[in-house]
Amino acid sequence: MLKRIILAVGVAMAGVAGAETTHKGYEMPPYTVDWQDGAREIRSYGPHLLAEVKVSGSRSGAIQKGFRVLAGYIFGGNATGEKIAMTVPVAQTPDGESWVVNFMMPARYTTETLPTPRTDAIRFVKAGPSRQLVERFSGIPGTDGMAERAEALAVWAKAEGYEVIAGPHYYFYDAPMTLPWKRRNEVAFTIR
Repeated sequence: MLKRIILAVGVAMAGVAGAETTHKGYEMPPYTVDWQDGAREIRSYGPHLLAEVKVSGSRSGAIQKGFRVLAGYIFGGNATGEKIAMTVPVAQTPDGESWVVNFMMPARYTTETLPTPRTDAIRFVKAGPSRQLVERFSGIPGTDGMAERAEALAVWAKAEGYEVIAGPHYYFYDAPMTLPWKRRNEVAFTIR
């Protein structure tokens, strides 16, 4: 019995201490998992650099508009024509009546080494270390479903004593043609 308990604790700690650095070969923001229960995790994110745009419209329309602008930039639509590797996730966060859509820039870049965008709509932001409460799920996320998941996660966070300081953040990891049950989506909140 003691051996089973020790093994279970060891397996749990290995999973919590581990960190993913890629998803299907695409670079992700650096993080470690501090706690996990099913689809919910508390992650500690390290600093990383974001390219972001602020767009208006519905959630689904805004993610499409923001993605097009940022994809144009990384696929060579910048001052030098340099192509920048795609990363994941594509992130979306409400900002009043608008939405902020961002891509993480590959870790090899700094604000000084990134090519200049051809549009003033793109800005670079240094994301500092943060802790996030994240819930992972598959499927094709609709606006209502995302809002319901965010609300349920916020209620759970409050009940568990976590202080939410930003969010919800919506994270999308896979291309639109990915089969629904193979998609990775997340809803998250930055917590104190």
